[in-house]
Amino acid sequence: MESTFFTVVAITAIVLQSFLIFLFFFEPGLRYKVCSPPSLDSREFLNLLEALVDARCYRSSCVEVLTNGEAFYASELKAIREAQKSINLEAYIFQQGEVTRRFVEAFAERARAGVKVNLVIDAIGSFATSTSYFAPLSEAGGRVERYHPVRWDTLARFNNRTHRVLLVIDGRVGFLGGAGFADQWLHDTAKNPRWRDTIVRVHGEVVTSLQAAFAENWLESSGEILSGEEYFPFPNDSVEAGASKAQLVVRSSPSMGRSTRARILFQTLLASAEQSICLATPYFLPDQSARAEMLRAMRERGVRLRILAPGKRSDQLLTRRSSRRLYGELLQAGAQIYEYQPAMMHTKALIVDNVWSIVGSTNFDHRSFGLNDELNLVCCDDRLAARLTEDFEKDLKHSHLIEYSEWKQRSLLEKAHECLGWVLERQQ
Repeated sequence: MESTFFTVVAITAIVLQSFLIFLFFFEPGLRYKVCSPPSLDSREFLNLLEALVDARCYRSSCVEVLTNGEAFYASELKAIREAQKSINLEAYIFQQGEVTRRFVEAFAERARAGVKVNLVIDAIGSFATSTSYFAPLSEAGGRVERYHPVRWDTLARFNNRTHRVLLVIDGRVGFLGGAGFADQWLHDTAKNPRWRDTIVRVHGEVVTSLQAAFAENWLESSGEILSGEEYFPFPNDSVEAGASKAQLVVRSSPSMGRSTRARILFQTLLASAEQSICLATPYFLPDQSARAEMLRAMRERGVRLRILAPGKRSDQLLTRRSSRRLYGELLQAGAQIYEYQPAMMHTKALIVDNVWSIVGSTNFDHRSFGLNDELNLVCCDDRLAARLTEDFEKDLKHSHLIEYSEWKQRSLLEKAHECLGWVLERQQ
């Protein structure tokens, strides 16, 4: 009798575990659809966006586009060396090498000068970076915390990683985008040229929201709530020269209902486009709702859709194959899909109607939209849109335009690989 009881318990546990694994890979995605959005250039649209993504609108901050590692690392290190009160950094990838050695040295020097230095790095994304690597910083008084380390009490949230890329100096200057901290963003190697990527530097009151995003994950990692003038100087709202018309910082974390603010943000802008959509993403795995919105934009409103994705130098072959599986219907509807040839293309940017722009950490895939903590800056600014479009157009000149006939002729091996990618798609 006792053995029968334990057998029933064991079988029940196996069935339950099998069902959870099935959901892990095949749970249907949440459906998104925006009903009758107001015009992009209206006050009503801005009000709607503020409400949907629960973000404050700022109007007095400046945004500078920094193209590729040689530009954004130099700017970040300069800002760090000029820090007077606090430095906060959050990253998924902080990989041992020349780049991070420079950052650790700069952090340590500022910590010795009395600046408060706090780092949050993802426990999985930066798994290979040892605690001893941060010894110069720790010995100088800086603090390093790991987001969701592998422990019994974090197992339920193991699949939730921080994918945010964020650096805030003195609560007044901030950097965000998609590039982590590793040598591949700065140096060519024999096999892999330096990755193509974009970071933006922001100055002004919008930095308060960037600091709040860091404080959110610092609390979760360290148990400490940041406060004080050294972190939150609350700059006045005087308008900076060259300020954008509107800026919102959108913090995104998965809810129990699976919705995320990042996903709402992208769906709303796609649904509101009237003229053009330019999307640059390293991992193009749009869910059914995003694909349907893109198709509606092209078929019903005549929107020009251009997508820039990695070519054969992609760092994730399986993800690239999964991505290419989804090209067909979009190409038939008139989308122009380009694959970047010179290097891994890691920029994450969306430009809509040459006015609204998103730059941040969010990939156009299931993991960013449903599993990770992400951070994006969304701006209504035709000058910023023009600057991002300038880079986009330059990248297209080094990219291969995919034709529908070419896509149809994919090899059997590639199609077989796509099937495997489909099985793992929700975790990519």
